Amino acid sequence: MSDSYRPQPEDKFTFGLWTVGNVGRDPFGEPVRAPFSPVEIVRMLADVGAYGVNFHDNDLVPIDATARERDEIVRSFKEALDERGLKAPMATTNLFTDPAFRDGAFTANDPAVRAYAIHKTMRAMDLGVECGATTYVFWGGREGTESDATKSPVDALAWMREALNFLCEYAVDQGYDLRFALEPKPNEPRGDIYFPTVGSMLGFIGTLDRPDMVGLNPEVAHEHMAGLNFTHAVAQAWDAGKLFHIDLNDQNPGRYDQDFRFAAHNLKPAFFLVKLLEEVGYDGPRHFDAHAYRTEDAEGVRDFARGCMRSYLILKEKAQAFAQDEAIQGLLAEAQQASAEFPSYAGGYSRQAAEALREHSFDRGQLASRGLAYEKIDQLLTDLLLGVR
Repeated sequence: MSDSYRPQPEDKFTFGLWTVGNVGRDPFGEPVRAPFSPVEIVRMLADVGAYGVNFHDNDLVPIDATARERDEIVRSFKEALDERGLKAPMATTNLFTDPAFRDGAFTANDPAVRAYAIHKTMRAMDLGVECGATTYVFWGGREGTESDATKSPVDALAWMREALNFLCEYAVDQGYDLRFALEPKPNEPRGDIYFPTVGSMLGFIGTLDRPDMVGLNPEVAHEHMAGLNFTHAVAQAWDAGKLFHIDLNDQNPGRYDQDFRFAAHNLKPAFFLVKLLEEVGYDGPRHFDAHAYRTEDAEGVRDFARGCMRSYLILKEKAQAFAQDEAIQGLLAEAQQASAEFPSYAGGYSRQAAEALREHSFDRGQLASRGLAYEKIDQLLTDLLLGVR
């Protein structure tokens, strides 16, 4: 394996306890791998060159653990992190596995369930901060419906807002250095999940009491499930100053949530995503929220983790090559050149600029006749990705 594709700490590659710890269970099959303990996962990730490990509360501490068991688990986990030099930059709450959340957590019809969800999240935030997390993710896997006859979406939105406002104030009151990152998904496990896309989450964030504390954790698979362009969604989040975290994996559009190894299926979309993240200077964790194939044993899980990071670094190298390719960049520059003289509006609005632009006579035939060489640009990219350029 080339040293140029060996992960470095500055890459900030992270995995969840639930990702490399996945035992291969699916809706039609029992586990195929023995579970790894959190300490074993830390050691495995350190061995393959990861920067850090993230967790749900119950990935680390079982939901029915006693206070003494909880403290011992956390102590051992933190010691392993220190021993291997790994970080735990992100934490989240499991509000979807326990049967109590079968109708949702923050949006459940039962107010006692909603209160329990906030109670559980406060304790999980305490745990995350104790382990060093500075980003706290909210994925509402059960926040939705199978039938809209059962719940008002207007009420559900209000309940979600109420919960996040409460938890923001809790973080501030506790003096926690936390940013909240909301993770959209269109469906699964609920038939329809509230806030299905990056755009819907961005709209919701603006209605919160502390929108400055709240951003996004977009995931490749979740936008691809709906047939959307993930790179465009990430660009929108970045442009809004809300790209607080990101989940990398792969997914075929229109399927259930597959969580494949990053770039395992869709190389061009993965390339464009890496290109965007590197061009804009995203410096947060690059978190792989993916699972090894069910066919794999423990060594196969290590291969999966290595593959996620290696693919990102290869695509990063390809993005640099794209930026330095004279033919590609020359064609892009030509495409951006004006095909005719026209009054400039680039300096912003003024009455004079508006009058000049309004009165200018454009030759539509000339504008429409120009070829842009996009076929050539795209084929040059294909050549580059296939290694023949």
